[in-house]
Amino acid sequence: MPQFKNLLIFVAAGSAAVLSLAGCSSTGGAPAATSASEGPAKTAAVIKGLDNPFFQDMEKGIKAADASITVQAAQDITDTSGQADRLSSLAGQDYGCFIINPISGNNLLQGVAGLKAAGKTVVNIDSPVDPEAAKAANAVPDTYIGTDNIAAGKLAGEQMAQLVDEGDKVAVIGGIAGDVTSGNRVTGFTEGLGSKAEVLATESADWDRQVALTKAGDLLRANPDIKGFFVANDVMGLGVARAVANANLTGKVSIISVDGVPEGLKGVESGELTATVAQYPYAIGQMGAQACQAAAEGQTLPELVEAPVALVTKDNVADAIEAAPAPFEPFENPFEK
Repeated sequence: MPQFKNLLIFVAAGSAAVLSLAGCSSTGGAPAATSASEGPAKTAAVIKGLDNPFFQDMEKGIKAADASITVQAAQDITDTSGQADRLSSLAGQDYGCFIINPISGNNLLQGVAGLKAAGKTVVNIDSPVDPEAAKAANAVPDTYIGTDNIAAGKLAGEQMAQLVDEGDKVAVIGGIAGDVTSGNRVTGFTEGLGSKAEVLATESADWDRQVALTKAGDLLRANPDIKGFFVANDVMGLGVARAVANANLTGKVSIISVDGVPEGLKGVESGELTATVAQYPYAIGQMGAQACQAAAEGQTLPELVEAPVALVTKDNVADAIEAAPAPFEPFENPFEK
């Protein structure tokens, strides 16, 4: 494998949804709302299911910034109504700032509208609310902090382009069909890969390791000459790695995934995965908590905050593991100023 230097980029959220969110923010550069009570505003966070290590790291980042923050989570990645109920319950208590990581673009909008009407600060992290629906409902968060998934996918595509030969077949395993995050990662991957290889039709594996294993096995039987897999998250990537191993193709088929969760980093270290594009839920959670602290101090919140991503290969995975769950290189954090 060619040698690559550590790569860390700071990405402005590039999807249309996120750009629209930034463009329609109601803050207009004014200081975010704060709690009416004296002293630091209490903060609550409602995130996605803690059954996933990605959101476990997000919770760690939130707590690292402020251990007093109340964190509640959905049961799993499909628990849209349960997550909304948790936000509704917390909204009736004396919190001045709310960190939200919605499962869908719409499932927390009713709760956010109520918070904004009450003058509370809302910090949207990781997964953006639907910008048009939020504007219509007067539910636009005060700031958005997250990763540009198109840029993350593009890093993976550029890496894959250096690993395959002209005209090779490359398979793509996405998350839930129609999911914006998965779609943006796949879009970025194909942009980064360009015309270097033949990209097979995307197969959806529902963010599930076992489903990804099955889908990858089917693809390998139908296309035994596949030379690479792009997989939309590490958990599914490890399922693909098992299918590749079952076909006795480990080391002969490149597998690049996205997330950089501990299992994914260990997969790169062991050679199961060729690379992962690490995003940092720990840093996203930490900045979300710091945004609430800044708002409580009367500071103006930026409408859009860039989150770091890094390409992790065999060459730098030891550094990534040592620093995990935090980023292994410095990144720009506007809330530390």
